[in-house]
Amino acid sequence: MKKIYFLFFAFYFFNGLSAQNVNIPDPTFKAALISNKILCKDVNGDAIYIDKNNNGEIEINEALNVYQLMANNCSITDLTGINEFKNLTLLHCYGNSISILDLSALNNLDTVDCKNNLITNLNILNSPKLNFLDCSNNKLTNLNLTNAKNLVSLECDHNSLLNIDFDNENLNILEVLVCNNNSIIGLNLTNFYKLWHIECQNNSLKNLILQSGSKLMELNCSQNQLTNLILSDLPNLITMNSYDNLLTSVTLNKLPGVIDLILYKNKLTTIDLSNLNKKDNKLNSLNLGTNLLTSINLGSIKYLTSFNCANNKLTNLNFLPAYEGGDSFNCSLNLIDSITITVPASKFYCSNNPLTSLNLSGYLETFDCTNTSLQSIELSNVRGKATFDVSDNKELTFFNTKNGYVNSGNLYNCPKIKFICADDDEVTYLQNSINRAGYTNLAISSYCSFTPGGTYYVIQGNHKLDSNMNGCDDQDIVVPNLKFTINDGVKTGTIISNFSGSYSIPVKEGTHTITPVFENPDYYTVSPTNLAVSFPAQASPFVQNFCVTANGVHQDLAVSLLPITRARPGFDAKYKLIYKNKGNQIQSGSVNLNFDDNVLDLVVANPLASTQTMNNLSWNFSNLKPFESREIAIILKLNKPTDRPAVNNGDILKFITTITSETVEETPLDNTFVLNQTVVGSYDPNDKTCLEGAVITPGLIGEYVHYMIRFENTGSYPAQNVVVKDMIDLNKFDISTLIPTSSSHSFVTKISEGNKVEFIFENINLPFDNVSNDGYVAFKIKTKPTLVVGNSFTNEANIYFDYNFPILTNKAVSTFKTLGTQDFEFSNYLTLYPVPVTDILNIHTAKSIEIQSLEIYDILGQIVIAVPNAQSVLSVDVSKLRTGNYFLKVKSDLGSSSMKFIKK
Repeated sequence: MKKIYFLFFAFYFFNGLSAQNVNIPDPTFKAALISNKILCKDVNGDAIYIDKNNNGEIEINEALNVYQLMANNCSITDLTGINEFKNLTLLHCYGNSISILDLSALNNLDTVDCKNNLITNLNILNSPKLNFLDCSNNKLTNLNLTNAKNLVSLECDHNSLLNIDFDNENLNILEVLVCNNNSIIGLNLTNFYKLWHIECQNNSLKNLILQSGSKLMELNCSQNQLTNLILSDLPNLITMNSYDNLLTSVTLNKLPGVIDLILYKNKLTTIDLSNLNKKDNKLNSLNLGTNLLTSINLGSIKYLTSFNCANNKLTNLNFLPAYEGGDSFNCSLNLIDSITITVPASKFYCSNNPLTSLNLSGYLETFDCTNTSLQSIELSNVRGKATFDVSDNKELTFFNTKNGYVNSGNLYNCPKIKFICADDDEVTYLQNSINRAGYTNLAISSYCSFTPGGTYYVIQGNHKLDSNMNGCDDQDIVVPNLKFTINDGVKTGTIISNFSGSYSIPVKEGTHTITPVFENPDYYTVSPTNLAVSFPAQASPFVQNFCVTANGVHQDLAVSLLPITRARPGFDAKYKLIYKNKGNQIQSGSVNLNFDDNVLDLVVANPLASTQTMNNLSWNFSNLKPFESREIAIILKLNKPTDRPAVNNGDILKFITTITSETVEETPLDNTFVLNQTVVGSYDPNDKTCLEGAVITPGLIGEYVHYMIRFENTGSYPAQNVVVKDMIDLNKFDISTLIPTSSSHSFVTKISEGNKVEFIFENINLPFDNVSNDGYVAFKIKTKPTLVVGNSFTNEANIYFDYNFPILTNKAVSTFKTLGTQDFEFSNYLTLYPVPVTDILNIHTAKSIEIQSLEIYDILGQIVIAVPNAQSVLSVDVSKLRTGNYFLKVKSDLGSSSMKFIKK
């Protein structure tokens, strides 16, 4: 019977023991366990319901079934009772309000994640199997890890730790250490050979001891109080960030794998990177900004994606000779006064330096050069479409962004800026930027150079006339002002060479077809007929000479008269009579100038006239070669307003020049030239004139009219370059017929964009003294044949002197009009005979009339013979006129009238 009682007592004793409840004082923790809000897993990793008997309690035997417990974000304040879960290998309790976490009885723990709580005390001294601990973002002031010999990863950032107690001898398998944002003073990581990731930034570290030869790959020790840092023999190191410390020295040896190195915001005065790895540097990003650096030794480093050495005390960039570039280079905020380098990066920053010299080349995408002492900034030698900021350069006067790309950016607060040189395609954009910045005295154009921006290639050679039919050589006649069309497959332009008989055509990359064009293409043949050149496949300059030969026999002369100076009452006026052989045969003959000697007196002519009468000068010439032009300089003195007859402002001076030879002319229309010059008082030294005058006969519809553009350097320094830009009205003119006829200096003509004509006077150094500061260019161009009587055509030009604002000339306006209304009935006063006439046309006066002048017009309305002072003239020699219909216009005291006659 006693045995039965004993067995009964034993049964109830052990049953009571197995049913003992775990003491869990935090009702939130207990409720979360019972309600299964906390995820629990068994030994197999399967989720289990911990309160198996549903008695509302967690019994010890139920706790022992739990191997993984996840009590995250459950508002728990106390985890007392957790030590009864003795089989736990994983505990997650992050996102609660726990202040004390005692895990001293859990010696099977492998992983603990208790971050984002209020923990001030953490006990893991009896967790020798612990591999992973994350206690970040708590209130810990101390962390004892002396028994955590198997710890692999420790994250204890964002606490108030003053130190971490490591067992350096035994805790040697740690791989990851994250302890940033604490108050740790020192960190000794010797013997941590497997440690590959360290984050200890934003502490109070004064010393950091690392194990040489370890597997360290990533180190961030920024925002501490380190004064010295030794990184040696770390073959796996990839990134190192020591931003915002007090470093005065750093040792970097045998770091062959380092890619990113940040030493920004320290107190370094010098740095030597020559021993990173002499064989194969892999450094990709280097940030040495905001130190006290006066020197940098890059060693064998040749390329960095990002290189920042801004805000130091560097005086030069001499440490870059072996450097080949990268994506970003920043040397702003230093003491550098001169930079002459190939741009070391596509993004280049050199602001806030006392720069007085900057010479860059290479590829560029971003350029920041604000607040320097530069007077000029040149981007012409860089490649790429760049975004720039050159604001706040108080001494800047010149900015050259002409590099063949459309660049854009900011140019604010540069009070002395006077000129921007840009590619034609970016002028409009930059002009808008200038306007937004508020500049009112800033000029912009492409005329700082006369070649394309950026990389370009040159096609050049000479063009001569094979006068002896044995091939072109040095003794042959040059062909001046030869016109070439250039086609690149997309655009077509025109270049007209200078007087020297040579050409030079700058072009961009691509295939270009060059074709010579003649005013009269039937007169000549040329070899080659055209030229196709591809760059960069061909070497530059590509040299090709053109040899011109006569095609048949063509006799063709031309004459014109240019008013070199304005005609002012009482002053001398200078003229230039120009005659040219447009044909392909040598010719001889004479040129003639007829003028009103009642109001004009000859001062001098050079050469002297062969014959001279009161109102007529004549010069004989011989052996005028094809393409040859000759000039006669003439000075005439005008009457004063007080003379009789008087010359006053607004009077029209008429000059008639003719050229004749013994041969039959192919185009006789340009054998006579009439200059109608308006007398002026005061005048603009830069002007444009239609030499035919303001009123032009309908006969010149579809024919050549002549223009002269004069310019004068009124500045205080010689003008190296002058460009005359003329936008031709394509509704009124045929731009393909434009031909330069004369100039004061050597020039080249460029036609582009359909109607833009540029007469480029390069390196002429036009003086500024009154004696020799004048220049001009003259050209002829055909009007459209679709114009009608009453149509007017207007033309003006912009004149560019070096880097100054263009000067806009006056508008030269001309109108096609008929000869005018008859003032009297011709037949009532005058009779012409014989009609038709062969040689001498006689004029019989039937009534009292005082003839003043005679003019004979062809059916095109062009004056072919003029007799200015005809008071006693009763006949006119018309023997040299070609067969056809003509009009004789008589000016008299009764007015003007005209009569038709026939020349046979």
